[in-house]
Amino acid sequence: MEVYLRTARLELRPFTGSAEDVENLYALDDDPAVMKYLTGGRSTPRETVRDEVLPRLLAAYRRSPGFGCWAAAARDGGAFLGWFALSRDESTPAGQAELGYRLRQEAWGQGYATEGSRALIDKGFAELGLGRITAHTMTVNLGSRRVMEKCGLRYVRTFFLDWPDVIEGGEQGDVEYELLQADWTPSSRS
Repeated sequence: MEVYLRTARLELRPFTGSAEDVENLYALDDDPAVMKYLTGGRSTPRETVRDEVLPRLLAAYRRSPGFGCWAAAARDGGAFLGWFALSRDESTPAGQAELGYRLRQEAWGQGYATEGSRALIDKGFAELGLGRITAHTMTVNLGSRRVMEKCGLRYVRTFFLDWPDVIEGGEQGDVEYELLQADWTPSSRS
Protein backbone atom coordinates (compact mmCIF):
# COMPACT_ATOMS: atom_id res chain seq x y z
CA MET A 1 0.00 0.00 0.00
CA GLU A 2 1.37 3.39 -1.02
CA VAL A 3 1.56 5.88 1.86
CA TYR A 4 1.37 9.57 1.01
CA LEU A 5 2.04 10.85 4.51
CA ARG A 6 2.74 9.32 7.91
CA THR A 7 2.33 10.94 11.33
CA ALA A 8 2.81 9.52 14.82
CA ARG A 9 -0.65 7.89 14.73
CA LEU A 10 -1.92 8.18 11.15
CA GLU A 11 -1.16 7.00 7.65
CA LEU A 12 -2.65 8.83 4.71
CA ARG A 13 -2.87 6.86 1.48
CA PRO A 14 -4.46 7.53 -1.89
CA PHE A 15 -7.90 6.14 -2.49
CA THR A 16 -7.75 3.34 -5.08
CA GLY A 17 -11.34 3.04 -6.20
CA SER A 18 -11.69 -0.34 -4.51
CA ALA A 19 -14.87 -1.80 -3.08
CA GLU A 20 -13.30 -1.29 0.36
CA ASP A 21 -12.92 2.44 -0.36
CA VAL A 22 -16.56 2.61 -1.38
CA GLU A 23 -17.67 0.88 1.83
CA ASN A 24 -15.44 3.05 4.04
CA LEU A 25 -16.65 6.28 2.45
CA TYR A 26 -20.26 5.10 2.53
CA ALA A 27 -20.02 4.24 6.25
CA LEU A 28 -18.47 7.66 6.93
CA ASP A 29 -21.18 9.54 5.01
CA ASP A 30 -23.95 7.35 6.45
CA ASP A 31 -23.45 8.74 9.96
CA PRO A 32 -25.93 11.59 10.65
CA ALA A 33 -23.51 13.19 13.14
CA VAL A 34 -20.72 13.27 10.55
CA MET A 35 -23.06 14.77 7.94
CA LYS A 36 -24.75 17.27 10.29
CA TYR A 37 -22.94 20.34 8.90
CA LEU A 38 -22.81 19.06 5.33
CA THR A 39 -26.30 17.83 4.53
CA GLY A 40 -28.20 18.36 7.76
CA GLY A 41 -27.54 14.72 8.68
CA ARG A 42 -28.78 13.09 5.47
CA SER A 43 -26.53 10.24 4.33
CA THR A 44 -24.95 9.86 0.91
CA PRO A 45 -26.32 6.82 -0.95
CA ARG A 46 -23.81 4.02 -1.61
CA GLU A 47 -24.35 4.37 -5.37
CA THR A 48 -23.51 8.09 -5.20
CA VAL A 49 -20.32 7.31 -3.27
CA ARG A 50 -19.36 4.68 -5.86
CA ASP A 51 -20.37 6.55 -9.01
CA GLU A 52 -19.71 10.20 -8.10
CA VAL A 53 -17.81 10.80 -4.86
CA LEU A 54 -14.97 8.30 -5.29
CA PRO A 55 -14.37 9.11 -8.99
CA ARG A 56 -14.20 12.81 -8.07
CA LEU A 57 -11.58 12.05 -5.39
CA LEU A 58 -9.54 9.97 -7.83
CA ALA A 59 -9.70 12.71 -10.49
CA ALA A 60 -8.26 15.23 -8.01
CA TYR A 61 -4.95 13.30 -7.93
CA ARG A 62 -4.65 13.44 -11.71
CA ARG A 63 -5.59 17.11 -11.91
CA SER A 64 -2.99 18.39 -9.42
CA PRO A 65 -0.10 16.03 -8.55
CA GLY A 66 0.77 16.21 -4.86
CA PHE A 67 -2.72 17.42 -4.00
CA GLY A 68 -5.95 15.53 -3.44
CA CYS A 69 -7.84 13.60 -0.80
CA TRP A 70 -6.34 10.70 1.17
CA ALA A 71 -7.82 7.88 3.20
CA ALA A 72 -6.69 8.12 6.81
CA ALA A 73 -5.98 4.99 8.79
CA ALA A 74 -4.71 4.44 12.31
CA ARG A 75 -1.09 3.26 12.31
CA ASP A 76 -1.79 0.93 15.25
CA GLY A 77 -4.08 -1.38 13.32
CA GLY A 78 -5.04 0.23 10.07
CA ALA A 79 -8.66 1.06 10.93
CA PHE A 80 -10.17 3.57 8.49
CA LEU A 81 -10.71 6.85 10.34
CA GLY A 82 -11.85 9.12 7.51
CA TRP A 83 -10.08 11.37 5.04
CA PHE A 84 -7.92 14.47 4.76
CA ALA A 85 -7.56 16.73 1.75
CA LEU A 86 -5.24 19.40 0.48
CA SER A 87 -6.98 20.33 -2.72
CA ARG A 88 -6.81 22.66 -5.68
CA ASP A 89 -8.99 23.07 -8.72
CA GLU A 90 -8.80 25.14 -11.88
CA SER A 91 -10.12 28.22 -10.06
CA THR A 92 -7.61 28.02 -7.20
CA PRO A 93 -4.99 30.78 -7.35
CA ALA A 94 -1.39 29.65 -7.81
CA GLY A 95 0.36 28.91 -4.53
CA GLN A 96 -2.86 28.20 -2.68
CA ALA A 97 -4.78 25.09 -1.57
CA GLU A 98 -7.75 24.23 0.63
CA LEU A 99 -7.48 22.00 3.68
CA GLY A 100 -10.32 19.58 4.43
CA TYR A 101 -11.05 16.61 6.66
CA ARG A 102 -13.90 14.30 7.58
CA LEU A 103 -13.54 11.72 10.34
CA ARG A 104 -15.66 8.93 11.72
CA GLN A 105 -17.42 9.88 14.91
CA GLU A 106 -15.38 7.29 16.82
CA ALA A 107 -12.22 9.29 15.97
CA TRP A 108 -13.55 12.63 17.23
CA GLY A 109 -11.96 14.24 20.27
CA GLN A 110 -8.72 12.27 20.00
CA GLY A 111 -6.60 14.83 18.17
CA TYR A 112 -6.58 13.02 14.83
CA ALA A 113 -8.09 15.94 12.90
CA THR A 114 -5.45 18.33 14.23
CA GLU A 115 -2.61 15.84 13.71
CA GLY A 116 -3.51 15.04 10.11
CA SER A 117 -4.24 18.66 9.25
CA ARG A 118 -0.94 19.90 10.69
CA ALA A 119 0.94 17.27 8.71
CA LEU A 120 -0.75 18.34 5.47
CA ILE A 121 -0.09 22.00 6.25
CA ASP A 122 3.59 21.21 6.84
CA LYS A 123 3.77 19.30 3.56
CA GLY A 124 1.96 22.07 1.70
CA PHE A 125 4.34 24.78 2.83
CA ALA A 126 7.62 22.83 3.07
CA GLU A 127 7.35 20.53 0.06
CA LEU A 128 4.63 21.80 -2.26
CA GLY A 129 5.62 25.46 -2.22
CA LEU A 130 2.30 26.87 -1.07
CA GLY A 131 1.99 30.43 0.14
CA ARG A 132 -1.56 30.19 1.53
CA ILE A 133 -3.78 27.42 2.89
CA THR A 134 -7.49 28.02 3.50
CA ALA A 135 -10.27 26.05 5.17
CA HIS A 136 -14.04 26.57 5.32
CA THR A 137 -16.87 25.36 7.50
CA MET A 138 -20.26 26.42 8.77
CA THR A 139 -20.10 29.20 11.37
CA VAL A 140 -21.84 26.92 13.89
CA ASN A 141 -19.40 24.01 13.40
CA LEU A 142 -17.35 24.84 16.49
CA GLY A 143 -15.45 21.53 16.50
CA SER A 144 -14.06 22.08 13.02
CA ARG A 145 -13.28 25.71 13.79
CA ARG A 146 -11.27 24.61 16.85
CA VAL A 147 -9.23 22.24 14.70
CA MET A 148 -8.45 25.06 12.26
CA GLU A 149 -7.38 27.33 15.10
CA LYS A 150 -5.20 24.62 16.71
CA CYS A 151 -3.46 24.27 13.35
CA GLY A 152 -2.65 27.97 13.27
CA LEU A 153 -5.29 29.08 10.78
CA ARG A 154 -6.89 32.43 11.48
CA TYR A 155 -10.43 33.61 10.86
CA VAL A 156 -10.73 35.69 7.68
CA ARG A 157 -14.43 36.23 7.03
CA THR A 158 -18.01 35.06 7.28
CA PHE A 159 -19.82 34.57 3.99
CA PHE A 160 -23.21 33.36 2.80
CA LEU A 161 -23.90 30.88 0.00
CA ASP A 162 -27.07 29.27 -1.28
CA TRP A 163 -26.84 25.60 -0.32
CA PRO A 164 -29.24 22.93 -1.64
CA ASP A 165 -29.86 21.60 1.88
CA VAL A 166 -31.40 23.62 4.69
CA ILE A 167 -29.15 22.98 7.67
CA GLU A 168 -29.75 24.16 11.22
CA GLY A 169 -27.42 27.12 11.80
CA GLY A 170 -27.04 27.80 8.08
CA GLU A 171 -28.52 31.25 8.54
CA GLN A 172 -25.26 32.18 10.33
CA GLY A 173 -23.28 31.48 7.15
CA ASP A 174 -19.91 29.91 6.60
CA VAL A 175 -16.46 30.97 7.75
CA GLU A 176 -13.13 31.07 5.97
CA TYR A 177 -9.83 30.56 7.77
CA GLU A 178 -6.31 30.89 6.38
CA LEU A 179 -2.66 30.34 7.19
CA LEU A 180 0.05 32.10 5.24
CA GLN A 181 3.43 30.50 4.72
CA ALA A 182 5.05 33.55 6.34
CA ASP A 183 3.05 32.88 9.56
CA TRP A 184 3.57 29.11 9.60
CA THR A 185 5.54 27.32 12.30
CA PRO A 186 6.36 23.72 11.36
CA SER A 187 4.95 21.07 13.69
CA SER A 188 6.94 18.02 14.67
CA ARG A 189 5.82 14.70 13.24
CA SER A 190 7.29 11.24 12.85
